[in-house]
Amino acid sequence: MPAPLVLIAGAGRLPELVAASLDRAGLPFRILAIRGFAERAMRARAALSVDLLDIAGILGILNAWGPVRVVPAGSVSRPNPAAILNAAAALRNRDALKAISGGGDDRLLRGALALLEENGHRVVGVHEIAPDLLSPEGILGRHRPDAAASASIATGRALLRALAPYDVGQAAVVAAQRIVAVEGPEGTDRMLARARALGRRPFGYGAPQAGTVLVKLAKAGQDLRVDLPTIGPRTVSAARAAGCAGLALQAGFTLIIDRPATVAAADQAGLFVIGLGAE
Repeated sequence: MPAPLVLIAGAGRLPELVAASLDRAGLPFRILAIRGFAERAMRARAALSVDLLDIAGILGILNAWGPVRVVPAGSVSRPNPAAILNAAAALRNRDALKAISGGGDDRLLRGALALLEENGHRVVGVHEIAPDLLSPEGILGRHRPDAAASASIATGRALLRALAPYDVGQAAVVAAQRIVAVEGPEGTDRMLARARALGRRPFGYGAPQAGTVLVKLAKAGQDLRVDLPTIGPRTVSAARAAGCAGLALQAGFTLIIDRPATVAAADQAGLFVIGLGAE
């Protein structure tokens, strides 16, 4: 029998969607809610709530329940005064926090996961236990890419594959063979805002370049447990504002937050959404 499953719930809708997927699959699980981040629905279902920086407390709970499989879902802020809801816990865990917090958010997340696994717990990703939340292959809505958009998709795939060893972002905005913007640490939404600013015409007039597409792929060697490519209705809105004709996603590796709402938003905006299979 597999180890018990524990969903660690942060902010946003993702924990709720993962919980619903596990319910549909009939998989038993417990919810450990991060106090100050987990949404109301998750707090109501949680077996327990914990402070973000109470490492000893979190490990104590998991050790009592386990060893367990841990599924992190939802966002949390990098520890700062607003996130330190239990100063005593932070003080108690200062050595562990110092060891994992230097070097940015990525190191913080990886350090936290390593700490869990060092204590006998297995960390699994959303893609492993809720694959129905990932993009399937093929056209997802009413619209399809035309020849210009297909050329942009090919350019975007080649670009992101070439950039993968340099640990840059997971997405790019491409128009034919022109790279409009590449995602950096700011994330997809801010990259799309930058692409929108770059494509503005005087006084707001003029059409965007034909076939402009948001292409989003997982990086080679990427730890999908903590950095799964994700889109949602907000991404569709930002892509439309940036002049995109559609979104091209890596099938099986891109999480779609609320797929029906995301596809409906794309249909209404006249954008295509396509899940890209292996080349």
